[in-house]
Amino acid sequence: MAKGAFLLPNIFTTLALMAGFYAIVAAIEGEPVAASIAIIIAGVLDGVDGRVARMTNTQSEFGVQYDSMSDMVSFGIAPAVLVFTWALGDLGHPDTMADKMGWLGAFFFTGCAALRLARFNTQAGVADKRYFQGLASPAAAGTLIATIWFCVSREIEPETVAWPMLLLTLFLGTLMVSRVRYFSFKGREATDRVPFASLFVLLVILVLLALDPPAVLFTLGAIYVTSGLVVTAHGRYRQQRRRRREDKQGDLDGHS
Repeated sequence: MAKGAFLLPNIFTTLALMAGFYAIVAAIEGEPVAASIAIIIAGVLDGVDGRVARMTNTQSEFGVQYDSMSDMVSFGIAPAVLVFTWALGDLGHPDTMADKMGWLGAFFFTGCAALRLARFNTQAGVADKRYFQGLASPAAAGTLIATIWFCVSREIEPETVAWPMLLLTLFLGTLMVSRVRYFSFKGREATDRVPFASLFVLLVILVLLALDPPAVLFTLGAIYVTSGLVVTAHGRYRQQRRRRREDKQGDLDGHS
């Protein structure tokens, strides 16, 4: 059996890991914007490594596990450290219940990210690739850090939003381990054609990002998080309607 690992996709994974580690350092040093941008860069690189592996036919089990370890640092630990150093560390005086809730809330997010990644790895071969079961850890991390970046850009003091940030952290962590379905945007191959409208929407998003990155990222995160709740609720509603029709049809057949 050949030993070693494919170099090209793992270079991108290593760069994503480096960006996630730097985000932790920046958060500890009190630079929330730099930490947020580093996590965003890690997210971009995380999307690139998988596509590179598929396009060059260099996929491997090692790459899958290495990517998961990188994701844990970049989207599990780094955003939790950032939200704690920026806001959750100011929930209360030291050794109080509020103070403990701050670091426990950050740990909850990290723990949920670990569970989400472990579940994703075990279901990779059988899950519907069109959807994620639970909010993906990069999306959860992106929404959390976009909120922080937005607040910093609007000069909102962390003390004033510490409790809402705790609730958001717990909410995003819960969504990661939930059964809420989210579009994965993985239905197409890298070589497939895309509709012209998709390119136009991408162009609009890029222009808006150039104008006000934190506001656009915050809005996109809120829309994506909400979309999963809407899709799941609509799917369950349609399932219940189908069951009621089947039950009604069964009753009619029984009386005929």
